[in-house]
Amino acid sequence: MLAVVVLPNFYFFPANGSTGTSAQEVPYFGVTFGGNTTSEAKTLIDKVKGYTNLFVIDNWDVAMNETILTEICQYAYDANLYFIVYFSFIFSNASQLSASSLDLYKDAGIEPFHIPWLSSANDKWGEKFLGAYVLDEPGGKQIDFGHYSGFATTYNGRNQTTFNNVANYSDAANRFVRGLKTVTTQRLNNATYRNSIPNATGRVIPVFTADNALYWFDYLAGYNAVFAELGWTNNEIQHIALCRGAANVQNKQWGAIICWASNDPPTMPTGSQMLEDLDLAYFAGAQYLLVFNYPQVNPYGALTDEHFQALETFWNQMHTSPRKTVATDNHVALVLPKDYGWGMRQPTDNIWGLWSIENDSIGPVIGTKIATLIKQYGTNLDIIFDDPSFNHTQKYSTIYYWNGTTIQPEQSFFNLSSPTILYSSIAVAAILLTCVSSYFVIKNKRRSTQPDYTA
Repeated sequence: MLAVVVLPNFYFFPANGSTGTSAQEVPYFGVTFGGNTTSEAKTLIDKVKGYTNLFVIDNWDVAMNETILTEICQYAYDANLYFIVYFSFIFSNASQLSASSLDLYKDAGIEPFHIPWLSSANDKWGEKFLGAYVLDEPGGKQIDFGHYSGFATTYNGRNQTTFNNVANYSDAANRFVRGLKTVTTQRLNNATYRNSIPNATGRVIPVFTADNALYWFDYLAGYNAVFAELGWTNNEIQHIALCRGAANVQNKQWGAIICWASNDPPTMPTGSQMLEDLDLAYFAGAQYLLVFNYPQVNPYGALTDEHFQALETFWNQMHTSPRKTVATDNHVALVLPKDYGWGMRQPTDNIWGLWSIENDSIGPVIGTKIATLIKQYGTNLDIIFDDPSFNHTQKYSTIYYWNGTTIQPEQSFFNLSSPTILYSSIAVAAILLTCVSSYFVIKNKRRSTQPDYTA
């Protein structure tokens, strides 16, 4: 006997129609440009435009020269590439500067063009202009130098006072976030900030950076996307877990940038190492994939034929064997203490660049926990921070806390992922089919064994 069971449509799709946060099939993928001439940029663009879609202009001298910067951006646009422009800082709006301040720029031979240039970038290049890369490695510099700028003094020679007399970890976190907002993000992407571009024009300029520490706090400071630095002797899975976890919980984007294999001397990874790292980040769900291309030691920068071959191979792999949708509800999370700004790149990293890890009892516990979970889950692990501003409990299948607690949040049926719902629906259908079939078998059997009292 065949029983057909029809289930309502809501058994197959979540109520909100979403399958969870996922990365686009083909991420933004490309190289950085560290040269300082238009001809060098054009040479590199011509070399990579057939197997990349993103070009990052990563040179402060270029960012200080409006003519060169505009010409390079236009060339990238004409090559059908998306592009991001690096700025160490954003000039104040010239229309809001005093005459004496303008004279200082003039004496230095600098035209404070950034604000009007950024305001008009979308008019010139539309969606191809992705945004501004502002202030490199703020988290790493905070750990290494005690200040996100990387300098002990301000631009005018005064001592930095941002972190003077810090009371505790939360005080340090607040100063880091507030300071970064002031000098980087809010002028470009915060419409509620009075002197910002979106407040004046309605155009939001996305803000990017690359980092190797404190990813969670970069995002709190307003960055739209952070690129985890993969290279050196970094634990790459750990850096992906920290960056992706912060982006996932705070509803931001994330990416990865392949850096040097060593600093002394600066050494690029081999082509095969580069390809391996790109694959790792790609299948972990990165939305941006970059290769750091510096110093300028040949016409193309630091990249050689083996690197270009690896880039082209990776590009072809993305298009012939694309990754599947990455559903974050299949990930697990490790939750660290609120505002615990340990660098975590190596055991000796300090906390907020201000406190020694040697005097802290939490670090060794966290380090052991991270190592254990990476061994167990690999790139399915996210590392996040306890923060009442964000609800992370419905984003993960299992949540581990640094102090040993483990929870598996209860999910309502409508919050389950589509594959889970589909399997559950099949199971329900099978159970109903078995029950219905058994009912008729038993019923017929009873009929056949009942005595005939009419005989």
